[in-house]
Amino acid sequence: METIEKKRILSMYQCTGTFTLGNYLGALRNHIKLQDEGYQCVYALADLHALTIRHDPAELRKYTKEAYAFLLAMGIDLEKTVFFIQSQVPQHTQLAWVLNCYTQFGELSRMTQFKDKSAKHADNINAGLFTYPCLMAADILLYQADYVPVGADQKQHVEIARDIAERFNGIYGDTFTVPEPMIPKHGARVMSLQNPLSKMSKSDENQNGNISVLDEPETIMRKFKRAKTDSESEVRFAPGKDGVNNLMGIYGVITGKTMEEIEKEFQGKGYGDFKPAVAEAVIEELRPIQARFREIVADKAYLEKCYRENAPRAQAIAQKTLAKAYRKVGLVS
Repeated sequence: METIEKKRILSMYQCTGTFTLGNYLGALRNHIKLQDEGYQCVYALADLHALTIRHDPAELRKYTKEAYAFLLAMGIDLEKTVFFIQSQVPQHTQLAWVLNCYTQFGELSRMTQFKDKSAKHADNINAGLFTYPCLMAADILLYQADYVPVGADQKQHVEIARDIAERFNGIYGDTFTVPEPMIPKHGARVMSLQNPLSKMSKSDENQNGNISVLDEPETIMRKFKRAKTDSESEVRFAPGKDGVNNLMGIYGVITGKTMEEIEKEFQGKGYGDFKPAVAEAVIEELRPIQARFREIVADKAYLEKCYRENAPRAQAIAQKTLAKAYRKVGLVS
């Protein structure tokens, strides 16, 4: 009987702060489901990328461990998925240097994230900030990833990895799998509760606009009750009703209901009924994950065992690709 090889998915996660509800509903929730949909999943925390901006070392370690614990709490199955911390797999930085030499200055200077971060951190426009796409390409290409789940606004990251892979393959022959972006069919583009025209972000100056996945139930309820809507009171999805549309989107993703079903559910009711209902749905969605997170964080030995055992699993895959790339460019084995 012929064995069908599973396609491989690679996803890297930031570890500079707690995940938001937007991260969870827009990406994380869907990524966990991919484990059971016939893919080989390789997931990691991108702690090396965090070094491009000034940070507190103790906080970075804390957030990295907490992010690892949270993703485990969400349901990452280490029997099915390789889940590691980037800095514990040295092949990432080794391949990144090679890819630096096959990436053009003009390509890097056009990257949106470089422009945005340079504007925000004008006193620290470092070389790592400029060349981070080469490390990101190494993250992807090391694992011969077929797909990289990204939001529509992040396709540029995959596109430059594709360009680098195709350039390298064109010179040296088949070396890297050219990855495809995987744009989720389901999920939510969750906006700020206070400015529904901007994505929810942990860096939002108004913290009432941001829901952390670790917020206490009373905090979640309070923030949703304060969510910006409009002067009407009708729960309906329509142009110009950005605040209400955002809340309906959140409620819909969690409950599985369509916009029409939500409108019918709250027909004749106002925002005073709708906002607490959305908050309660979020609270109940996060409650078991938060409880499991607290258990994992408290068990430091278990947490450390998980990430220490997964680093060699990732290294075993990555080393095969690195050795192949080194041989192609003429480095002595």
